[in-house]
Amino acid sequence: MPAAPPRAIAQRTVASQAGAFVLAACSGPTRRANMRFRFRQGGKQRGLRARAIESAARAGYGARGFVYLSAGALTLIAALRRGGEAAGSSGAAGWLAGQPFGQLWLVMLGLGLWAFVGWRVLQAVLDADHEGGDVQGLAARAGQGLSAVFYGLLAASVFEYLDEFGGARAGSSDALENQQKAAELLALPFGNWLLAAVGVAIVAVGVGNIVRAIRDDFTESLACSAETCRRVAPLARAGYGARGAAYLPLGAFVVLAGLRASSESVTDLGGALDTLSRQPGGDWILGLTAAGFMAFGAFAFVEARWRRIRPPRELT
Repeated sequence: MPAAPPRAIAQRTVASQAGAFVLAACSGPTRRANMRFRFRQGGKQRGLRARAIESAARAGYGARGFVYLSAGALTLIAALRRGGEAAGSSGAAGWLAGQPFGQLWLVMLGLGLWAFVGWRVLQAVLDADHEGGDVQGLAARAGQGLSAVFYGLLAASVFEYLDEFGGARAGSSDALENQQKAAELLALPFGNWLLAAVGVAIVAVGVGNIVRAIRDDFTESLACSAETCRRVAPLARAGYGARGAAYLPLGAFVVLAGLRASSESVTDLGGALDTLSRQPGGDWILGLTAAGFMAFGAFAFVEARWRRIRPPRELT
């Protein structure tokens, strides 16, 4: 077969190059448009995830505020009546269960608390607050992790009220449940030392809250005016101080239970406050603690409104 003339080969080469150029010219804008579309879609999805995380976190702070504001109000009533029973954080859920539409309120409270647990996990694991990896940052994140455990237990107790609404759970004592759990722990090898260690951890949490009340600047994480920050900062200091002071006797009872290898000394937060109220000047102590609880709850509502929520980059 005779070879094609050089001129024909050159013409076909030019034609193919021109076709490739035209194809690239036509497909280039389409490819760029697709890339821009995918980028916009990805940005919208990231924005939706960020807003969902922020909304859940703010709902969680609101739920925490309700728990402590209610517990403080109930404890204050007990102090004024001179003989009523103080309420801990779970006591607020028990009171709510007895109100009209109690089941609906419990569902909303439980979901809000679980949302707060999720936010605490993001703070502790993914460092949502940018605490860092140094000793101080790791300590702060460990505290957030313990907070997630505490509010997870509280959220679970709220849904226990729902499971047994109107039954025995509504009238049972959290102190008795804590004693049963302590007895189970004591039955383990070295159970007395494990129980004492739990008490020491509770005391450490209380001391940590008091230290934060004295040292921390609670307005750093708020996106509000300087005047508003100045007004709400005392709420945080009073609230953290009162909460820390309330944990000290609770932890001391658990330590004693471990050292004595007896679960009878274990109580709940309300029981620890009742013990304080029976001391000289106990009604004043109980009243101040109640006011501190309400201040803590009020500051939680402030955080629900003005706290800077920064979702982790890994999720957005």
